[in-house]
Amino acid sequence: MKTILENKKTLINTFIVILFFLFLISIADLDNLRETMFKPDLIQDQFPKIITQAAKNTLIFTISGFAGGSVLGLFLALMKLSSVSFYRIISSIYIDIIRGLPAILILIFIAYGIPIAFGVRIPGDYSKGILALSIVSSAYIAEVIRSGIQAIPVGQREAAEALGMNRITIYYKIILPQAFRIMIPPMTNEVVLLLKDTALISVIGVTSTTKELTRFGRDGVMSDANATPLVVAGFIYLVLTIPLTRLAGLLEKRLSNKEKN
Repeated sequence: MKTILENKKTLINTFIVILFFLFLISIADLDNLRETMFKPDLIQDQFPKIITQAAKNTLIFTISGFAGGSVLGLFLALMKLSSVSFYRIISSIYIDIIRGLPAILILIFIAYGIPIAFGVRIPGDYSKGILALSIVSSAYIAEVIRSGIQAIPVGQREAAEALGMNRITIYYKIILPQAFRIMIPPMTNEVVLLLKDTALISVIGVTSTTKELTRFGRDGVMSDANATPLVVAGFIYLVLTIPLTRLAGLLEKRLSNKEKN
């Protein structure tokens, strides 16, 4: 009976949403909207370059930033779990500062602050963006890893110590493999967030060969005086993020079912 009522409520809510969208469509100026944001010839003009260049660069920044953030995040998590108070303090300060600052400020500081302060230039077309995204993501990934490690029962660590295993072996063979399974859903969500954060890279400057989706779309808007290129870029973001979001939800659901069983 309860399931029937829930299904009925869902159908009613869906029907209301559909009516609302139909109402919006009926009062909207569709011809003007299509000409301004969904111009067919401009949509066609974005391909294949928006895939072969912009989407490719977005994935390069995302994957590289996530890899760098994961390595740094692992060290930060282990430092925060360390019995040495100095390591815990340093890790906590770093994580609090990075999580407390807007990502755009961190990108600007790395792109302009470091060269000004130390007189060094970060080499490579992708380096500044990847370094910035690695630092931004590392604080969040560190907390995910720390939570995953702490979710493993203490008794397993104590049993391993009783068998004479050293700390590194315990983490490598017992703790991290189990924690990794717990960390997969939040890590997938972090990839989605990082992918969207690549839109901020245009603030610190990109070359013609390293344009990511947002910068590609903005340049198209400037050259064509039309919002269609940015809409296409947004669609590509959805194509990339929705499957990852669904995957994260699926993995989280499977993990929850395993814990129940």
